[in-house]
Amino acid sequence: MKNMELTRFNMIEQQIRPWNVLDMRILDLLKKVKREQFVPPEHQSMAFMDIEIPLGHGARMWQPKLEARALQEAQIRNEDRVLEVGTGSGYLTALLSRLATHVTSVEIVPELHAFAEKNLAAHHIDNVKLELGDAAQGWEGSYDVIILTGSVPVLPEDFQNSLKPGGRLFAIVGDAPAMQAVLVTCIAPGVFERTTLFETSVALLQNARQPERFVF
Repeated sequence: MKNMELTRFNMIEQQIRPWNVLDMRILDLLKKVKREQFVPPEHQSMAFMDIEIPLGHGARMWQPKLEARALQEAQIRNEDRVLEVGTGSGYLTALLSRLATHVTSVEIVPELHAFAEKNLAAHHIDNVKLELGDAAQGWEGSYDVIILTGSVPVLPEDFQNSLKPGGRLFAIVGDAPAMQAVLVTCIAPGVFERTTLFETSVALLQNARQPERFVF
């Protein structure tokens, strides 16, 4: 247990802080929500590594620093209602649940939906609604924060239109290997500001909208 906590401390200090994650709410949360408990058993030794962890079905857990940075950029408040597209193992869902009043998380793969459901139940998290379905083009409802955990070549307008005034959308947009993390903020109804944050590359969101491509 002592070694586990030391490894967690090193992850925070050597991977996450150097990536400009300095919000103490986020850093403290990473100590409390045990990442290794959301990793598939066969990959538990990889829980604190600076890599993506395979979940099966083409899905992967983000690198710890990307999870932390996304949470920081979204500036989640206690009263916020959050939509997460792509539940995966439920780890990011659990982190979101500690920051917001309610989280709706949608997963398209039944096996991952069940895995996340089991993980969240083990942590007695009761402000999360897990949905099984395809949210690649959007999901019903209006939200203060939306986070897409898979990349999209083109960002559907339905997501930004689901933001409440003042709402924030975190997404990774583009084609591998040149993708960009962006934050879209709803300034006023129908008015949006888009900020490019950093370059990265993650797995494609299933059924993500593809741009029209020129064919010779």
